[in-house]
Amino acid sequence: MSWWQAAVLGLVQGLAEFLPISSSGHLVLGEYVLGLDTAGAGDITFEVFVHFGTALSILTVYRARIGRILRDAVGALARPALWAEAFQAGRIERARGDELSYDAPEASGGPVPSLRLALYVLVTMVPTFIGYLLFEEPLEALFGDPRFVCGALIVTGVLLLLTRLRPDPDGMLSPGKAVLVGIAQTCALIPGISRSGSTICTAIYLNVDRKEAADFSFLMLLPVVLGATLLKTLDMLEVGMTTGVVPLAVGTLVAFVSGVFAIRAVQVLVQRQSLQYFAYYCFAVGGLGLVFI
Repeated sequence: MSWWQAAVLGLVQGLAEFLPISSSGHLVLGEYVLGLDTAGAGDITFEVFVHFGTALSILTVYRARIGRILRDAVGALARPALWAEAFQAGRIERARGDELSYDAPEASGGPVPSLRLALYVLVTMVPTFIGYLLFEEPLEALFGDPRFVCGALIVTGVLLLLTRLRPDPDGMLSPGKAVLVGIAQTCALIPGISRSGSTICTAIYLNVDRKEAADFSFLMLLPVVLGATLLKTLDMLEVGMTTGVVPLAVGTLVAFVSGVFAIRAVQVLVQRQSLQYFAYYCFAVGGLGLVFI
């Protein structure tokens, strides 16, 4: 792999990981267009590094909120009752119709909002973990089928377009909604189904405020990306590193920078109700792929 090919794939990974257009699907198509087959050759080094770059993007954009969650979670270890209070507080606030806010814990019950968000993130990981364990092999096989990926991109486009049916969501997250968003994330293990697209759309369908839907989608991605990176790193140590240092550095840096840009862009576009434009893009790429591949 040359440095410019690494830059292209890093850009694809960084943008498509957060834009609702499926990073896994675009990496499959990108490698097909560039004539590469790193995963098929048993070399997952590059994949590990670009995923690490996207994880850094999330940590950079949400560093204040992630730091608050970790600080409050560590503090709650000495006060287990806070976790139950966080769950119960969410039920009370939903019953009263209070506005959802994780950004000002000092004005909304100390660490409770941060702990509630942490609980919701943990809830989403359960179906994703189960789905990965049950369907790892068939899912891996789909990465070698570009035509299937193109068809899945069209499905992603439909999911995005349907958000027009819920123009002004203003509700709150709940444990039940978090489970459903986690199931949507599990479905996005299929290459071509956008993880950010499916989770943001599902939250919007469930009447979750658009900003919180986008923020929650990116925050719940962090443990998934870090976990996947760890697993792939262990595999990489067994297979060995064959990709050069320069392509790895270039791909990681480009994935990080483009990832920060993509997160910021989605935050704005989701609030402007502009997800349908990504739907048209998915229709175009998926349709052209089915015709020419």
